[in-house]
Amino acid sequence: MPHSTRRATLRATLRDRELDALLVTNLLNIRYLTGFTGSNAALLVSAESDEATVFCTDGRYLTQAAGQVPDLERVVDRPCDVALAARADRAGLRRAGFESRHVTVEGLDGLTEAAGPVELVRAPDLVEQLRLVKDDAEVEALRMACAAADRALADLVEHGGLRAGRTEREIARELESRMLDHGAAGPSFESIVAAGANSAVPHHRPTDAVVHAGDFVKLDFGALVDGYHSDMTRTLVVGQAADWQRELYELVAASQAAGREALAPGTAVSAVDAAARAVIEEAGYGEQFLHGLGHGVGLQIHEAPALGKAGAGTLLPGMAVTVEPGVYLAGQGGVRIEDTLVVRQGAPELLTLTTKELVVV
Repeated sequence: MPHSTRRATLRATLRDRELDALLVTNLLNIRYLTGFTGSNAALLVSAESDEATVFCTDGRYLTQAAGQVPDLERVVDRPCDVALAARADRAGLRRAGFESRHVTVEGLDGLTEAAGPVELVRAPDLVEQLRLVKDDAEVEALRMACAAADRALADLVEHGGLRAGRTEREIARELESRMLDHGAAGPSFESIVAAGANSAVPHHRPTDAVVHAGDFVKLDFGALVDGYHSDMTRTLVVGQAADWQRELYELVAASQAAGREALAPGTAVSAVDAAARAVIEEAGYGEQFLHGLGHGVGLQIHEAPALGKAGAGTLLPGMAVTVEPGVYLAGQGGVRIEDTLVVRQGAPELLTLTTKELVVV
Protein backbone atom coordinates (compact mmCIF):
# COMPACT_ATOMS: atom_id res chain seq x y z
CA MET A 1 0.00 0.00 0.00
CA PRO A 2 1.45 3.40 -0.90
CA HIS A 3 2.35 5.61 2.03
CA SER A 4 -0.01 8.25 0.65
CA THR A 5 -2.90 5.80 1.10
CA ARG A 6 -1.97 5.31 4.74
CA ARG A 7 -1.88 9.07 5.25
CA ALA A 8 -5.29 9.40 3.59
CA THR A 9 -6.71 6.88 6.05
CA LEU A 10 -5.19 8.84 8.92
CA ARG A 11 -6.69 12.08 7.59
CA ALA A 12 -10.17 10.61 7.82
CA THR A 13 -9.52 9.84 11.49
CA LEU A 14 -8.29 13.38 12.09
CA ARG A 15 -11.44 14.85 10.59
CA ASP A 16 -13.58 12.56 12.73
CA ARG A 17 -11.78 13.91 15.80
CA GLU A 18 -12.05 17.51 14.60
CA LEU A 19 -8.28 17.88 14.44
CA ASP A 20 -6.67 20.06 11.80
CA ALA A 21 -3.47 18.03 11.86
CA LEU A 22 -1.44 15.45 13.75
CA LEU A 23 2.17 16.05 14.77
CA VAL A 24 3.83 12.65 14.41
CA THR A 25 7.09 12.29 16.32
CA ASN A 26 7.47 8.54 16.80
CA LEU A 27 10.02 7.39 14.21
CA LEU A 28 8.30 4.08 13.53
CA ASN A 29 5.04 5.87 12.85
CA ILE A 30 6.88 8.29 10.56
CA ARG A 31 8.36 5.32 8.71
CA TYR A 32 4.91 3.77 8.38
CA LEU A 33 3.46 6.98 6.93
CA THR A 34 6.36 8.09 4.72
CA GLY A 35 8.95 5.34 4.30
CA PHE A 36 11.67 7.43 5.96
CA THR A 37 14.21 5.34 7.90
CA GLY A 38 16.50 7.99 9.38
CA SER A 39 17.03 8.72 13.04
CA ASN A 40 15.60 12.24 13.24
CA ALA A 41 12.32 13.45 11.77
CA ALA A 42 8.84 14.76 12.45
CA LEU A 43 5.72 14.86 10.32
CA LEU A 44 2.79 17.27 10.40
CA VAL A 45 -0.08 15.39 8.74
CA SER A 46 -2.78 17.75 7.55
CA ALA A 47 -6.40 16.69 7.84
CA GLU A 48 -6.94 18.54 4.58
CA SER A 49 -4.49 17.06 2.07
CA ASP A 50 -1.01 15.77 1.35
CA GLU A 51 -0.24 19.15 -0.22
CA ALA A 52 -0.58 20.71 3.25
CA THR A 53 1.39 17.91 4.96
CA VAL A 54 5.00 18.70 5.91
CA PHE A 55 7.96 16.43 6.61
CA CYS A 56 10.97 17.67 8.57
CA THR A 57 14.44 16.24 9.10
CA ASP A 58 17.94 17.64 9.60
CA GLY A 59 20.78 18.25 7.15
CA ARG A 60 22.30 14.80 7.54
CA TYR A 61 19.33 13.28 5.74
CA LEU A 62 18.81 15.64 2.81
CA THR A 63 19.61 13.06 0.15
CA GLN A 64 17.91 10.19 1.97
CA ALA A 65 14.74 12.18 2.55
CA ALA A 66 14.59 13.23 -1.09
CA GLY A 67 14.64 9.58 -2.11
CA GLN A 68 12.34 8.19 0.55
CA VAL A 69 9.86 11.06 0.90
CA PRO A 70 9.61 12.54 -2.59
CA ASP A 71 5.88 13.23 -2.44
CA LEU A 72 5.74 15.64 0.52
CA GLU A 73 7.03 19.11 1.24
CA ARG A 74 10.35 18.71 3.04
CA VAL A 75 11.92 21.20 5.41
CA VAL A 76 15.30 21.05 7.11
CA ASP A 77 15.43 22.16 10.72
CA ARG A 78 16.22 20.98 14.22
CA PRO A 79 14.53 20.15 16.51
CA CYS A 80 12.02 18.88 13.97
CA ASP A 81 9.01 18.63 16.29
CA VAL A 82 9.37 22.23 17.48
CA ALA A 83 9.86 23.43 13.91
CA LEU A 84 6.61 21.78 12.79
CA ALA A 85 4.71 23.03 15.83
CA ALA A 86 5.73 26.54 14.78
CA ARG A 87 4.68 25.69 11.24
CA ALA A 88 1.21 24.79 12.56
CA ASP A 89 1.00 28.26 14.06
CA ARG A 90 2.03 29.95 10.81
CA ALA A 91 -0.49 27.85 8.87
CA GLY A 92 -3.29 29.14 11.10
CA LEU A 93 -4.30 25.75 12.47
CA ARG A 94 -6.72 25.72 15.38
CA ARG A 95 -6.36 22.21 16.88
CA ALA A 96 -3.45 19.86 16.31
CA GLY A 97 -3.05 16.45 17.86
CA PHE A 98 0.26 15.19 19.18
CA GLU A 99 1.47 11.71 20.06
CA SER A 100 1.18 12.07 23.81
CA ARG A 101 2.47 8.56 24.46
CA HIS A 102 5.79 9.56 22.88
CA VAL A 103 6.21 13.16 24.07
CA THR A 104 7.89 13.99 27.38
CA VAL A 105 6.64 16.65 29.77
CA GLU A 106 9.63 18.81 28.89
CA GLY A 107 9.01 18.20 25.20
CA LEU A 108 5.40 19.29 25.48
CA ASP A 109 6.49 22.58 27.03
CA GLY A 110 8.62 23.26 23.97
CA LEU A 111 5.85 22.31 21.56
CA THR A 112 3.32 24.47 23.37
CA GLU A 113 5.59 27.50 23.22
CA ALA A 114 6.31 26.99 19.52
CA ALA A 115 2.66 26.37 18.61
CA GLY A 116 1.48 29.64 20.12
CA PRO A 117 -2.32 29.90 19.81
CA VAL A 118 -2.70 26.42 18.29
CA GLU A 119 -4.45 24.10 20.73
CA LEU A 120 -2.36 20.96 21.18
CA VAL A 121 -4.59 17.96 21.86
CA ARG A 122 -3.48 14.60 23.21
CA ALA A 123 -3.98 12.06 20.44
CA PRO A 124 -2.26 8.83 21.44
CA ASP A 125 -2.09 5.73 19.26
CA LEU A 126 -3.84 7.07 16.17
CA VAL A 127 -1.14 5.71 13.89
CA GLU A 128 -0.71 2.58 16.00
CA GLN A 129 -4.39 1.80 15.44
CA LEU A 130 -3.78 1.88 11.69
CA ARG A 131 -0.72 -0.34 12.10
CA LEU A 132 -2.83 -3.03 13.78
CA VAL A 133 -3.97 -4.33 10.39
CA LYS A 134 -1.16 -5.10 7.98
CA ASP A 135 -1.47 -4.32 4.29
CA ASP A 136 -0.12 -6.57 1.53
CA ALA A 137 3.33 -4.97 1.49
CA GLU A 138 3.69 -5.41 5.23
CA VAL A 139 2.61 -9.05 5.14
CA GLU A 140 5.09 -9.74 2.35
CA ALA A 141 7.90 -8.25 4.45
CA LEU A 142 6.80 -10.43 7.36
CA ARG A 143 6.77 -13.50 5.09
CA MET A 144 10.33 -12.76 4.01
CA ALA A 145 11.46 -12.25 7.60
CA CYS A 146 9.86 -15.53 8.67
CA ALA A 147 11.41 -17.35 5.71
CA ALA A 148 14.87 -16.09 6.62
CA ALA A 149 14.43 -17.43 10.15
CA ASP A 150 13.04 -20.76 8.92
CA ARG A 151 15.99 -21.27 6.58
CA ALA A 152 18.53 -20.27 9.20
CA LEU A 153 17.24 -22.86 11.65
CA ALA A 154 17.15 -25.53 8.95
CA ASP A 155 20.77 -24.79 8.09
CA LEU A 156 21.77 -24.83 11.75
CA VAL A 157 20.27 -28.29 12.26
CA GLU A 158 21.45 -29.70 8.94
CA HIS A 159 25.07 -28.66 9.52
CA GLY A 160 25.30 -29.92 13.09
CA GLY A 161 25.08 -26.56 14.78
CA LEU A 162 22.90 -28.00 17.54
CA ARG A 163 25.03 -30.63 19.19
CA ALA A 164 26.37 -31.55 22.59
CA GLY A 165 29.50 -29.65 23.56
CA ARG A 166 28.53 -26.31 22.01
CA THR A 167 27.60 -23.34 24.16
CA GLU A 168 24.35 -21.42 24.07
CA ARG A 169 26.26 -18.33 22.96
CA GLU A 170 27.94 -20.15 20.06
CA ILE A 171 24.61 -21.45 18.82
CA ALA A 172 22.99 -18.02 19.07
CA ARG A 173 25.80 -16.38 17.11
CA GLU A 174 25.62 -18.98 14.35
CA LEU A 175 21.84 -18.75 14.16
CA GLU A 176 21.98 -14.97 13.78
CA SER A 177 24.74 -15.23 11.16
CA ARG A 178 22.69 -17.68 9.13
CA MET A 179 19.69 -15.33 9.19
CA LEU A 180 21.92 -12.67 7.62
CA ASP A 181 22.96 -15.20 4.98
CA HIS A 182 19.28 -15.61 4.08
CA GLY A 183 18.52 -11.93 3.57
CA ALA A 184 17.87 -10.54 7.04
CA ALA A 185 19.17 -7.08 7.88
CA GLY A 186 19.72 -8.39 11.40
CA PRO A 187 18.00 -10.32 14.16
CA SER A 188 14.60 -9.09 15.34
CA PHE A 189 15.87 -9.14 18.92
CA GLU A 190 18.61 -10.79 20.98
CA SER A 191 18.19 -14.46 20.21
CA ILE A 192 17.29 -16.77 23.08
CA VAL A 193 19.15 -20.08 23.21
CA ALA A 194 18.44 -21.90 26.45
CA ALA A 195 19.74 -25.42 27.15
CA GLY A 196 18.86 -27.90 29.85
CA ALA A 197 17.47 -26.32 33.01
CA ASN A 198 17.91 -22.89 31.40
CA SER A 199 15.05 -23.74 29.02
CA ALA A 200 12.71 -23.28 32.01
CA VAL A 201 13.60 -19.56 32.07
CA PRO A 202 11.22 -17.87 29.61
CA HIS A 203 13.63 -15.10 28.52
CA HIS A 204 16.98 -16.65 29.30
CA ARG A 205 19.94 -14.86 27.70
CA PRO A 206 22.56 -17.07 26.05
CA THR A 207 25.62 -17.82 28.18
CA ASP A 208 28.66 -20.06 27.98
CA ALA A 209 26.55 -22.91 29.37
CA VAL A 210 27.35 -26.09 27.44
CA VAL A 211 24.69 -28.20 25.73
CA HIS A 212 24.61 -31.78 27.00
CA ALA A 213 23.08 -34.92 25.53
CA GLY A 214 19.46 -35.21 26.66
CA ASP A 215 18.97 -31.45 27.00
CA PHE A 216 16.01 -29.48 25.81
CA VAL A 217 17.29 -26.56 23.71
CA LYS A 218 14.80 -23.72 23.38
CA LEU A 219 15.44 -21.25 20.55
CA ASP A 220 13.42 -18.03 20.38
CA PHE A 221 14.59 -15.85 17.51
CA GLY A 222 13.54 -13.80 14.52
CA ALA A 223 14.77 -11.99 11.43
CA LEU A 224 14.42 -8.34 10.45
CA VAL A 225 13.50 -7.62 6.81
CA ASP A 226 12.54 -4.16 5.50
CA GLY A 227 11.94 -3.06 9.09
CA TYR A 228 9.53 -5.92 9.86
CA HIS A 229 10.14 -8.54 12.53
CA SER A 230 9.55 -12.26 12.57
CA ASP A 231 9.28 -14.23 15.81
CA MET A 232 9.51 -17.99 16.24
CA THR A 233 10.30 -20.41 19.05
CA ARG A 234 11.19 -24.06 18.63
CA THR A 235 12.24 -26.45 21.39
CA LEU A 236 14.42 -29.41 20.40
CA VAL A 237 16.11 -32.28 22.20
CA VAL A 238 19.79 -33.14 21.79
CA GLY A 239 20.55 -36.84 21.68
CA GLN A 240 17.59 -38.83 22.96
CA ALA A 241 14.28 -37.54 24.32
CA ALA A 242 13.05 -38.81 27.69
CA ASP A 243 9.42 -39.71 28.23
CA TRP A 244 8.79 -36.60 30.36
CA GLN A 245 10.18 -34.40 27.60
CA ARG A 246 7.92 -35.92 24.98
CA GLU A 247 4.88 -35.60 27.25
CA LEU A 248 5.64 -31.96 28.05
CA TYR A 249 6.27 -31.17 24.41
CA GLU A 250 3.02 -32.81 23.28
CA LEU A 251 1.09 -30.80 25.88
CA VAL A 252 2.51 -27.48 24.71
CA ALA A 253 1.98 -28.47 21.07
CA ALA A 254 -1.70 -29.19 21.81
CA SER A 255 -2.04 -25.82 23.53
CA GLN A 256 -0.39 -24.04 20.64
CA ALA A 257 -2.69 -25.75 18.15
CA ALA A 258 -5.72 -24.65 20.18
CA GLY A 259 -4.47 -21.07 20.17
CA ARG A 260 -3.90 -21.08 16.42
CA GLU A 261 -7.36 -22.52 15.78
CA ALA A 262 -8.91 -19.73 17.88
CA LEU A 263 -7.44 -17.01 15.65
CA ALA A 264 -10.50 -15.78 13.80
CA PRO A 265 -11.87 -12.33 12.99
CA GLY A 266 -14.21 -11.08 15.70
CA THR A 267 -12.71 -13.25 18.44
CA ALA A 268 -11.75 -11.46 21.65
CA VAL A 269 -7.98 -11.54 22.15
CA SER A 270 -8.53 -12.76 25.72
CA ALA A 271 -10.55 -15.70 24.34
CA VAL A 272 -7.61 -16.77 22.17
CA ASP A 273 -5.40 -16.83 25.25
CA ALA A 274 -8.07 -18.75 27.16
CA ALA A 275 -8.37 -21.41 24.44
CA ALA A 276 -4.67 -22.24 24.62
CA ARG A 277 -4.36 -21.80 28.38
CA ALA A 278 -7.23 -24.18 29.10
CA VAL A 279 -5.29 -27.09 27.57
CA ILE A 280 -2.37 -26.51 29.91
CA GLU A 281 -4.52 -25.83 32.95
CA GLU A 282 -6.50 -29.03 32.46
CA ALA A 283 -3.22 -30.95 32.50
CA GLY A 284 -2.33 -29.40 35.85
CA TYR A 285 0.41 -27.05 34.63
CA GLY A 286 -1.46 -23.73 34.68
CA GLU A 287 0.95 -22.16 37.17
CA GLN A 288 3.87 -23.07 34.91
CA PHE A 289 2.47 -21.10 31.96
CA LEU A 290 4.07 -17.84 33.02
CA HIS A 291 3.14 -15.30 30.34
CA GLY A 292 0.50 -14.23 27.86
CA LEU A 293 -0.18 -16.27 24.76
CA GLY A 294 1.21 -13.84 22.23
CA HIS A 295 1.48 -10.36 20.78
CA GLY A 296 1.31 -8.40 17.58
CA VAL A 297 4.38 -8.13 15.35
CA GLY A 298 5.33 -5.67 12.66
CA LEU A 299 7.60 -2.64 12.76
CA GLN A 300 8.07 -3.57 16.42
CA ILE A 301 8.75 -7.03 17.76
CA HIS A 302 6.08 -6.48 20.41
CA GLU A 303 3.11 -4.36 19.40
CA ALA A 304 -0.66 -4.48 19.69
CA PRO A 305 -2.72 -6.55 20.04
CA ALA A 306 -1.71 -8.34 23.23
CA LEU A 307 -3.07 -11.89 23.40
CA GLY A 308 -3.42 -12.39 27.13
CA LYS A 309 -5.88 -12.71 29.98
CA ALA A 310 -6.16 -8.94 30.27
CA GLY A 311 -5.95 -8.26 26.54
CA ALA A 312 -8.51 -5.85 25.13
CA GLY A 313 -10.23 -5.82 21.77
CA THR A 314 -11.04 -8.32 19.07
CA LEU A 315 -9.12 -9.76 16.16
CA LEU A 316 -9.40 -8.22 12.71
CA PRO A 317 -8.43 -9.70 9.35
CA GLY A 318 -4.84 -8.72 8.56
CA MET A 319 -3.56 -8.59 12.12
CA ALA A 320 -0.16 -10.27 12.49
CA VAL A 321 0.30 -12.02 15.83
CA THR A 322 2.30 -14.69 17.59
CA VAL A 323 0.93 -17.74 19.40
CA GLU A 324 3.50 -18.94 21.93
CA PRO A 325 2.35 -20.99 24.93
CA GLY A 326 4.98 -22.45 27.21
CA VAL A 327 5.37 -24.66 30.24
CA TYR A 328 8.43 -24.14 32.42
CA LEU A 329 9.54 -26.62 35.07
CA ALA A 330 12.08 -24.80 37.23
CA GLY A 331 15.38 -26.62 37.57
CA GLN A 332 14.36 -29.20 34.99
CA GLY A 333 13.46 -27.72 31.63
CA GLY A 334 10.77 -26.01 29.64
CA VAL A 335 9.04 -25.96 26.28
CA ARG A 336 7.74 -23.05 24.23
CA ILE A 337 6.40 -23.32 20.69
CA GLU A 338 5.75 -20.09 18.80
CA ASP A 339 4.56 -19.12 15.34
CA THR A 340 3.92 -15.85 13.57
CA LEU A 341 0.54 -15.83 11.83
CA VAL A 342 -1.80 -13.43 10.02
CA VAL A 343 -5.48 -13.44 10.93
CA ARG A 344 -7.62 -14.26 7.90
CA GLN A 345 -11.24 -15.10 7.17
CA GLY A 346 -11.27 -18.83 7.83
CA ALA A 347 -7.94 -20.29 8.90
CA PRO A 348 -5.05 -17.97 9.81
CA GLU A 349 -2.07 -17.72 7.46
CA LEU A 350 0.98 -19.42 8.98
CA LEU A 351 4.21 -17.53 8.21
CA THR A 352 6.73 -19.57 10.25
CA LEU A 353 6.87 -22.91 8.48
CA THR A 354 9.45 -24.90 10.47
CA THR A 355 7.98 -28.18 11.70
CA LYS A 356 6.38 -28.28 15.12
CA GLU A 357 7.04 -31.98 15.52
CA LEU A 358 9.55 -32.66 18.28
CA VAL A 359 12.95 -32.63 16.61
CA VAL A 360 15.73 -34.70 18.17
CA VAL A 361 19.18 -33.74 16.88
